[in-house]
Amino acid sequence: MKNTRNAVVLSKLSAGKMVPKRVRGLNRTWPLHLLIFPALVIAVLFHYVPIGGLVMAFQDYKPWLGFLKSEWVGFKHFHALFMFEESVQVIWNTLIISVLKIGFGTLVPIVFALLLNEVRKNGIKRSIQTLVYLPHFLSWVILGGILLDLLSVKGGLVNRMLTALFGTKPIFFLGDGDWFRFVVIVSDIWKEFGFSMIVYLAAITAVNPSLYEAAEVDGATRLQQTIHVTLPAMMPIIVVVATLQLGNVLNAGFDQIFNLYNPLVYNKGDIIDTFVYRSAILKGDFSFATAVGLFKSVTSFILIIISYKLAYKFANYRIF
Repeated sequence: MKNTRNAVVLSKLSAGKMVPKRVRGLNRTWPLHLLIFPALVIAVLFHYVPIGGLVMAFQDYKPWLGFLKSEWVGFKHFHALFMFEESVQVIWNTLIISVLKIGFGTLVPIVFALLLNEVRKNGIKRSIQTLVYLPHFLSWVILGGILLDLLSVKGGLVNRMLTALFGTKPIFFLGDGDWFRFVVIVSDIWKEFGFSMIVYLAAITAVNPSLYEAAEVDGATRLQQTIHVTLPAMMPIIVVVATLQLGNVLNAGFDQIFNLYNPLVYNKGDIIDTFVYRSAILKGDFSFATAVGLFKSVTSFILIIISYKLAYKFANYRIF
């Protein structure tokens, strides 16, 4: 009898019926785990291990002394962050540039999506979509060089056109703080609005065509159909995108600013990320730069939580 039971157990084991489900699942998916392992190692090395360096924000860090022997100064650098006029100006610059980018960067794709939706010829519509998507895939290194040439005081195409058409003197677009902000905001919108428009076009295509037919029967014009049918259908995704952008209010675009700015526009164009770069890499003040970066990270984390709460409340949006 025992021999019979043992034979049954062995046969089940050999068939895999008594092996736990997790083990059986791992036997099938171990190649996928192996595939993701290098990415996991990179994420740990470059995203989690550097978190230990945040102790510099609470130290008077000296590279030759290291983390263990550098003097602890508590919240000294955070206090200095709000006491120095330069750092306070940097925070204001970041907020102004970022808020304007988020505001116009949300409005322009919506308007363009509504206009593009009115184009009836698919060939023309797809050509326009392709053209407005392209700038998104170009780096700011390339676009920065293009803008430097176009906006140059000496021989720049934009200044030459302004002089020829209106007789104005050349404008120092990248050397005047107010003009620099204008260039940063407009160029960022131009680069990103085509790609941001995709989600709004998707929302428009999901609108039930019978709603347009009913509105047309009632005598609604195309503009009235857009206002009373298309926009209400787009409103949930507009609310989601707008609220989630709240978490990026302290991200004014390091790549863009770094490739365009210069000492002449520090008072209006310097943002938190470029300020941290100069403080740490160029000046060697690692502790103060770490404190500024930690302040930004903690604030952004709080804003992200608030944005997801708002998105869930007003648009029933969930991460999972």
